[in-house]
Amino acid sequence: MTTHQSELDPTRPRGARLPRTERRAQLLEAALEVFVAYGFHAAAMDDIAERAGVSKPVLYQHFPGKLDLYLALLEKSCNEIIERCQAALASTDENKERVARTVEVFYDYVASESGAFRLVFESDLTNDPAVREQVDRVTNECAEVIAEVIAEDTGFDAAASHLLAVGLVGQIQVSARYWLHDNGNLSQPEAARLVAGLAWRGIGGYPKTD
Repeated sequence: MTTHQSELDPTRPRGARLPRTERRAQLLEAALEVFVAYGFHAAAMDDIAERAGVSKPVLYQHFPGKLDLYLALLEKSCNEIIERCQAALASTDENKERVARTVEVFYDYVASESGAFRLVFESDLTNDPAVREQVDRVTNECAEVIAEVIAEDTGFDAAASHLLAVGLVGQIQVSARYWLHDNGNLSQPEAARLVAGLAWRGIGGYPKTD
């Protein structure tokens, strides 16, 4: 057992052969726990294989190297927050409620016990172009759907709408991470309501077009 592995929960027992998709999902789950706990640089493929209860050759059959595994996990985590953001915006036609639900999405994401947000917002590998591309994708793709609403309601052009949308996403991301690390006496719902109110008072001040 590695030094890192002894600090995590007990490893999963080795079991029967799994279909490839199930094995891949199992490996990604184990990798998430290890990467969240130690970051990319300190984590080792030995730790991940042991955590998953498989041999290293099995792990390498699915992922040729640690970076490949990290990127697959990062893409999965980025897709999750993007899809949640898109669903929140599509869930209502009321813009004030859209803002509130989008804020809730980010606060729920950072508060998740999985810690997946650390790969997206606190990665120790953002100097790698492929990692940076995935991380930036969260801001850009969430901002794209918000910008569509802004443009439709205000008549602003694409550039202005996207800039406002990026500002909203950045505000929500940063506040959610700050709350998680230094929340004082604020509960998650209280913090989300405060930030949603601030965001709405800003973007809601722009007049809607006729």
